[in-house]
Amino acid sequence: MDFKDYIRVIPDWPQPGIRFKDITTLLQDGNAYRAAINELKKLVSDLKIDLIAGPEARGFVIGAPLAIELGVGFVPIRKSGKLPGDTIEASYDLEYGKDKLAMHKDAIQPGQRVLIADDLLATGGTIATTMNLISQLGGEIVGAAFLIELSYLNGREKLKGIEVKSLVTY
Repeated sequence: MDFKDYIRVIPDWPQPGIRFKDITTLLQDGNAYRAAINELKKLVSDLKIDLIAGPEARGFVIGAPLAIELGVGFVPIRKSGKLPGDTIEASYDLEYGKDKLAMHKDAIQPGQRVLIADDLLATGGTIATTMNLISQLGGEIVGAAFLIELSYLNGREKLKGIEVKSLVTY
């Protein structure tokens, strides 16, 4: 299945010159969505995974069903202030400022093998921050899996040392 056929490209959004890759059209097609999750499962099945971590919000729609298919747990990575209980946080740079991601302090035990799952690898900033959080708790990052990789933005450069798997590359 060519997953690019199910991904809508929206020109000039959110600003002129950007060609936004919209996965909602893939998610709306049950067969394509299931096939994408199954293909990601095949790509990572050789990794010994204890947990999948996914940054909000689209990391949830990729990571959670992948976790179910692999029979492992899922850890949500949220924006600062969105999780109840004790959390850890890490900052990252945005185009016009900074933001923070957070996760529960008890979400990952030292030595657990964690796969990061998200919809898109662009510059790698969000994923590098997610890696920072996992490492703070002693988790071992075994890889990262994406529906889409924008290879021209060189996000893999920030993810050195881990396996990166992508279904679609632009």
